[in-house]
Amino acid sequence: MHKSIHNLALINDQIKLKFGSTNNFEIIAVSKTFPISEIHPLIENGHLHFGENKVQEAVEKWSAIKNSHEHLKLHMIGKLQTNKVKYVIPLFDYIHSLDNIKLAEKIALEQEKLNRNLKIFDIIKPLRCCWYFKAYSKPRIPPHDCPNK
Repeated sequence: MHKSIHNLALINDQIKLKFGSTNNFEIIAVSKTFPISEIHPLIENGHLHFGENKVQEAVEKWSAIKNSHEHLKLHMIGKLQTNKVKYVIPLFDYIHSLDNIKLAEKIALEQEKLNRNLKIFDIIKPLRCCWYFKAYSKPRIPPHDCPNK
């Protein structure tokens, strides 16, 4: 058994012990810095969710694989710069690091261009700007407007 499959099985066992089931959990295998030869056993074993934090590395590593394994879900887990959004939208399925309005606007624009709707998690900074983003529409600013745009 490949080490990554063994590690995933251990994690699943811990979740089952603590919560009785893995039904309500999705484990994201963070594959950054690992070559595809290390990731491939997990893919062949049926694992679906993978995380990357470097856009260029992810594009090089995952473009061909995602074309042949359309069911895979790729998560952008690192800081995302607006100039990299055009590479993220076609490849990734989730963004975990939306942290400013400019980035939200760029994501919305690129999604509209490509007719794609990623699942996006935003990072709200308490006592700062209270804004939210809908993956299927443009960013919204609440009526009380944010002083820290």
